[in-house]
Amino acid sequence: MKMNELMIYQVFPLRALTDGQPSHGILEMIDWIPHIKKLGMNAVYFSPVFSSSDHGYDTKDYQKIDERLGTNEDFKKMCDAMHEEGIQVILDGVFNHVGREFFAFEDVREKKWDSPYKDWFYINFDGNSCYDDGFWYEGWEGHFELVKLNLDNEQVRNYLLESVGIWIDKLGIDGLRLDVAYMLNRNFMKVLVDFVHSKKPEFLMIGEMLHGDYNTIVGNECLHSATNYECYKGLYSSFNSMNMFEIAHSIERQFGKEPWCLYTGKHLLKFVDNHDVSRIASTLTNKAHLPLIYALMFGMPGIPCIYYGSEWGCEAVKGSGNDNILRPAFDKPEYNELTDTISSLGQMYHNSRALSYGDYTKKVLTNRQYVFKREADGEKVLVAINADENEYTAYFDTECADALNLITGKKEDLSGKIVLPPYSFRFYRCM
Repeated sequence: MKMNELMIYQVFPLRALTDGQPSHGILEMIDWIPHIKKLGMNAVYFSPVFSSSDHGYDTKDYQKIDERLGTNEDFKKMCDAMHEEGIQVILDGVFNHVGREFFAFEDVREKKWDSPYKDWFYINFDGNSCYDDGFWYEGWEGHFELVKLNLDNEQVRNYLLESVGIWIDKLGIDGLRLDVAYMLNRNFMKVLVDFVHSKKPEFLMIGEMLHGDYNTIVGNECLHSATNYECYKGLYSSFNSMNMFEIAHSIERQFGKEPWCLYTGKHLLKFVDNHDVSRIASTLTNKAHLPLIYALMFGMPGIPCIYYGSEWGCEAVKGSGNDNILRPAFDKPEYNELTDTISSLGQMYHNSRALSYGDYTKKVLTNRQYVFKREADGEKVLVAINADENEYTAYFDTECADALNLITGKKEDLSGKIVLPPYSFRFYRCM
């Protein structure tokens, strides 16, 4: 599957599919396949699934599925079931750091200088750690429960590549989302990309970028995509401040047609929430904007990603402690008007080349309304958002009189204007 045809559903397995005890919870995802397909999604991104001490980003063993989720055989069974339904499987690749219970670090704690693994990490035996290990080591951004790996070490690289080879050959995965790609060793990243593509040329590679220039890791024979946090912030902030100019500015500078636009032609991962931030239903100050922010997210350039539970409006606010509140367990999917709206958007997106491949042209912009065009291969789609409580008529060159409403399937006469009811969105394909 091509990167720009992806529609991703994200799940956090080590909270969603287990009560903390050994289980076969990963198999529960098989029961979620009809729901994932109903939403129009064709890929699932699993946050960490390998053996760890707590949340998954503190890996103990890269070659074994966490016992709280099941076995390698369980994961393979689930993966095969996904593939049978045309759904690809993407895993979280956590290569920057490991947990303190990682076998090589435990060996260093025991043997100190005599450990053959001491060069796998950034260690100073003249210091001490906050755990009184008798040596200092570098952790991830001040979190010393996460031990930074020395990715310039050939043995470390070989171990990680061997592990990824197992994920591809024996588990059957289709892609990786690289954790903290913004700080990941670039030489290792290139080696990893070459390795996975030697095994599976169509293997998907996405990087986590919180800030900075996404071009540093996307393209140029490196990753296919990166998380678009700039537009994530612009999306919710534009609705909360009733200032569509913010998100329009970000979309224009990223995907516009001028030569200075940053990412035109690239396909960044777009989202309204994920496992690291507050749920969008809690972030928005006006609940009437909830379907509208999803419509705008699906309409703008990029790869749409839905975080499990948010499709029915699950609420949670990120706190100062752990993020478990953002990563709950659900017995089964829930359905309401928002779920139906997102399902309609997903199915619409799946059937439109303009929305997955198209360029971007701004048409109308006010503080509370935003209209733009996506176009590819002769298909023109007009995306219109009205965030106001009042009806709004957008007068502009619609480039067609007759248009198909992609949500209702009905033909409508535009003739130079789009009438938008309060708190509404429209997707029109020019006929």
